[in-house]
Amino acid sequence: MNIALIGYGKMGKTIEEIAVSRGHKITEKIDINLPGSFDSEGFKAADVVIEFTAPAAAYDNYMKCFERGKSVVSGTTGWLDKLPEIQEMCKGGEHTFFYSSNFSLGVNIFFELNRHLAKVMNKFDAYRPSMSETHHIHKLDAPSGTAITLAEGVVDNLDRIDGWMLDRTIYTAGEKPTVVANETIPADKLPITAIREGEVPGIHTIRYDSEADYIEIKHSANSRRGFALGVVLAAEYTNGKKGFFGMKDMLGF
Repeated sequence: MNIALIGYGKMGKTIEEIAVSRGHKITEKIDINLPGSFDSEGFKAADVVIEFTAPAAAYDNYMKCFERGKSVVSGTTGWLDKLPEIQEMCKGGEHTFFYSSNFSLGVNIFFELNRHLAKVMNKFDAYRPSMSETHHIHKLDAPSGTAITLAEGVVDNLDRIDGWMLDRTIYTAGEKPTVVANETIPADKLPITAIREGEVPGIHTIRYDSEADYIEIKHSANSRRGFALGVVLAAEYTNGKKGFFGMKDMLGF
């Protein structure tokens, strides 16, 4: 399979390594520091485009791919206000798009566990849910797309919670942490704390607190390789298909 990469940072390089090890060919690389082009012969030869860039650039990149008839796999977060539009564009089978806030197999198992726990906790009003997520200092959006997916899993299955709010963001770069705190979180909102420190690939924790005790589930990524492998598997799954897809489709959840 021929793959074009949009975004060639640490994640893009890891995706390339895994894709090549699985017998695929990278025919084009487009990045701010590379001379790649959407109109190059390499891009035209691509069967699937993998996009990992920044929130501000993602939507325009998708449109350029669609205009050229390319299937897209993307893990960029922070642009989800336009997701319904992308889904609508894929409904008629004209375009192909695979999106996930997190391509890790372990995280997607964690998504299912989170939804199940929320259903169980629906019967126990004494427990107040909260979430924290930690990522590297280069991550631009907060909360993370994975955190938002987890939050939606709580909101959809816990009657006393009807939305989420970013409680505070903690930046640990430098000698003294910087804390950006938001307004008081109402009882019917899930509070999310975002922490940005070092080169952490990703840690997500869901916690239910009561006066008597607390219940906590947690997922920690050891490296980017788990995410990158999931991306390449998604590209393999998407190749030759039409429509909008996600990890549930690929994993059969």
